[in-house]
Formats: sequence, structure tokens, C-alpha cells
Amino acid sequence: MTKQSSPLSSSVPLSPHPKRPSRSTFLPFATPHVTEAEINEVVDTLRSPWLSTGPKTKRFEREFAEAVGATYSVAVSSATAAMHLALKTLDIGPGDEIIVPVYTFTATAAVVVHCGARPVFVDVDPSTCNLDPARLQAALSPRTRAIIAVHVAGLPAEMDAILAIAGAHGIPVIEDAAHAFPAKYRDQMIGTISDMTAFSFYATKPLATGDGGMLTTNNADYAARVGILALHGISRDAWKRYSAEGSWFYEVLEPGYKYNMTDLAASLGLHQLARRGWLLERRRAIAARYTAEFSQFPELEPPPNPPHVEHAWHLYALRLRAERLSIDRDACIAALTEARIGTSVHFIPLHLHPYYRAAYQLAPNDFPAALDAYQREISLPLYPGMTEDDVEDVIAAIVDIVTTHRKR
Repeated sequence: MTKQSSPLSSSVPLSPHPKRPSRSTFLPFATPHVTEAEINEVVDTLRSPWLSTGPKTKRFEREFAEAVGATYSVAVSSATAAMHLALKTLDIGPGDEIIVPVYTFTATAAVVVHCGARPVFVDVDPSTCNLDPARLQAALSPRTRAIIAVHVAGLPAEMDAILAIAGAHGIPVIEDAAHAFPAKYRDQMIGTISDMTAFSFYATKPLATGDGGMLTTNNADYAARVGILALHGISRDAWKRYSAEGSWFYEVLEPGYKYNMTDLAASLGLHQLARRGWLLERRRAIAARYTAEFSQFPELEPPPNPPHVEHAWHLYALRLRAERLSIDRDACIAALTEARIGTSVHFIPLHLHPYYRAAYQLAPNDFPAALDAYQREISLPLYPGMTEDDVEDVIAAIVDIVTTHRKR
């Protein structure tokens, strides 16, 4: 169980960086934040008649829809499942092309491949690492059937420009918001802007149920079909068939999938959802502390945080300015590991992976903005359970590396 900590002050005066003592324990890159409320809810579920999809999953759907302002929410097993169902709902298949930013996790493109369609990769904005609208326009073809916009690290993509392009061509937009709960774009919650939006509740995400996801939409037909496909293609109310309200009889309307959420996962989600404001404030405070310190160093490029969005701060994606340092990204990660600081990298662009490289005849320099961002990026620990000492240890380790390895 994790105790709640007081938010860090983002206005702490900056000071010189004396050498901090070495950490005695390893700081993980990410851990979930679980309280007694989640534990008690899970125990209550274990004592109930429902472990799989049941009343708590339905309640979680209703409360999540209300939280983001969407008309419909369908709880599923992952954001991958949500994106796959979104594409199937649009009847995506062989011969179709789907626009996918190349700087993302494999799931964004893999669901396209699973539908028999072709992902058309597009380079990203060099600052935000989100889909570049100018490059999006150039990638459209008569076979383009959908656009997937990814909100990398929790920073919303430029949806006005993306939707304007999509609308001009009658192309639906799906948002991969695996990182982006709760985030806003121009005062509108992510989850209400496009045709369909997929959220992830993986263990390290801002709302964590272990595994799980949600699809939101304002389109009743989309919601109904996603609900049917998510549970074997049978009736949307199939979960009730073992209750007093249900019947043993059902019909398969089309071949579907086993993508439903369980009440065990929903039990965690209900209380993570209720604490979303506090969880976001913790992430914001840590990110602000990092940026206040790292902005002092020309060798470092803190992540952007433009004023017209509300960042979810799933990740703190620091980038090195390699030309100012005698150490590269990989060596920097090794030094942080030696300092007992966990890190990760988000993302290895898809065109660098063997499958996509071979399947679509791609070369590393085909997407220069994504390649450059990847080669310089380090994701630092950023999660609500971090203490102030943890945050200062991360800062001290980065500062030590920069001051030791800066070019004179």
C-alpha cells in the first residue's frame, strides 16, 4: 500500500546542487499508487457473486464517462483492445490505410495489421513528438480510412489541425489516449473530442487497474457495436444472463473478441478515478520541480507544456542536447542506473523495429524527427508515490551527469 504524500511545491527556490549521498535503494521507474480504498473494494468484490464483468464494471463505465464528459464508455481489457474494436467498428480491412504516427508503442500500429489494413507511418513534431499535422496532410491517399492521433507522454496532440484535415476528407479520427487521462485540449477533456478515444489502465498509467482500458465516444452506434464485439459478439447485456434480470438465451450477432473488463479491475478503477485530481496534482508538482531545475542547463531539453493544454504527465520525457555533452543517451542511462535511479525510453520509433522495417521497407532516416527524439530521450521516474527525497535524488543524479560530461 502507498501512503499519500503532500504535493511538492513548484515554487521551491532554486539553489546550488551540493553532492547528495548515494541512494541506499534502487528507485523504480514507475510504481502504481494503491490505497486502502482500492484494497477494500477488491476484497468486497472477492466476497461478491461477481469476479468478471458485472455491476462494478458497469458502474466504472458510467463514472468514467461522467468524469471525461463522454456520452458512452465501454470498459475493456486494454487500450489495445479499445483501438482494435474502434477499427473493427469502422469496418477497417484489407486494402485500407490508417495514418499512424511513427513515434508510439507498437500497439497503435499492430491493431491496424490485425485488421488486415496497412499502417501509414507519419513523422512527428520535433518538440512534442505528437503527430505533425503538416506531414499528416501529405500522407493522405484515396485509401485512407482513419487517422490515429497519439497523445505522447500525456501531452495532447494538436487536435484542431488534425480534425480540420480529417473533416475536410471525411475521415474518422481515433485517439490513442493511453497516456492521457486526465488531460485537456483547449479546455475540452480528452475522450470527448474525436470519433472514438482509447484509454489505458495498465499498472504504470495515471489510472491503474493492473490491466484494462476504456473506449469513449459520443456516437451511440459506435458504442453499441464496440460493446457487442468486446464480448464474443453476443448481446450487450450478456453479462446479466446469470442474474435475476437475465436469461440463459443469447445470440451471436457477429464474431467478436474476449476483450471485457473484470469487476476486480473495475474495483481498482473506481477509487483511482475518485482520486484523479490528487493523482494528477502529484504528477504536476514533480514535473514542475524537474522542469524548474533542468531548464537551467543548456545541455537539457525539458518536455514542452504549452498553455492551451492540460498535460496528464504520464511521463517526464527529458531530452539531452547531445552536441553539448560528451556522453550519449545510453551512457547517461547507465550512469543513472549506477546511481540507483530507474529510467526508461519512450519510444523506439516503429520504423526501427525489425517487423515494421521489413514489412514496409523502411529505413532509419525516413522519419528524422522521430529518430532524433528517440536518440536523445530519457524517461525519468514520475509517479505519485515518490517522496521529495526521491525527486531530489533524480535531479541530483542528472545534474551530476551534466556537470561531469558537459563539453567545455
